[in-house]
Amino acid sequence: MQKRIYNKEALNKLIVVNKPMFMSSNSYLNRIKRKYKNKKAGFSGTLDPFAKGCLIVAFGQYSKLFQFFKKTPKTYRAVVWLGAISESFDIENVTSINEHNKLKADDIKKEINDLQREIEYYPPKFSAKKINGERAYNLAREGKDVEMKKSVMKVFDTKFISYNHPFITFEASVSEGSYIRSLAQILLEKLSSTGTLSYLNRLNEGEFFYENEKDLNPLDYLDIKQINYSGEKSYFEQGKKILCEYLDEKEDGKYLVKFDDFFSIIEINNNEVKYILNKVMI
Repeated sequence: MQKRIYNKEALNKLIVVNKPMFMSSNSYLNRIKRKYKNKKAGFSGTLDPFAKGCLIVAFGQYSKLFQFFKKTPKTYRAVVWLGAISESFDIENVTSINEHNKLKADDIKKEINDLQREIEYYPPKFSAKKINGERAYNLAREGKDVEMKKSVMKVFDTKFISYNHPFITFEASVSEGSYIRSLAQILLEKLSSTGTLSYLNRLNEGEFFYENEKDLNPLDYLDIKQINYSGEKSYFEQGKKILCEYLDEKEDGKYLVKFDDFFSIIEINNNEVKYILNKVMI
């Protein structure tokens, strides 16, 4: 008789895992599902296969909470390899490695510091961005022309770490959806240089840090205002219509209502209350 890999019981669990290099985020999620013996799980913030680091994983009902978590800014440590040329701006598609003149550390520090602003840029063609319903990286791998639309990233903070020729190491805290591969190319252009990323480590996503996969309380990470409800708890338990008069907040918006054993997220719109997520068990 074949041994059951997954448990049938529902599991509500929130953790941060440390994705290794050269594995897709989906593949690593499958490994985590097997580890905790539960199929119903998701992650937030895809990491490229060559990248490593912080990946938020939620099981069960908690997987519906990603849109409400405090996940920005995201901080990365990156290493730029001067003289290495890659179509994907990382070490997965290196086409040549050339000698590169040595740079001045002060020039590198200045340009890294000057990245702290809102930047308009083109995402890499080897990315998960969709073009007419197709992932850009699939089109690029097929050799098709890929025309990327401009995006905007906000760089909140940068830090020069080291320069050991031909490698530049720096950190950047950026808005959600930013591409560090593109940021590295912008840095290289400012330095009149060529190169690619040889290493990328996501250190955190907002308030989420990797700490040996310890269990996290989702209520500590929700970016949503909690309000009080003075009516009967059974209305939430049974998913009945909630009247605005029983809430201590009447303005339009999304709110958290917490009970001893579960919580709900509701939306108020013109004094009408609807459930966004109801009865998420704690």
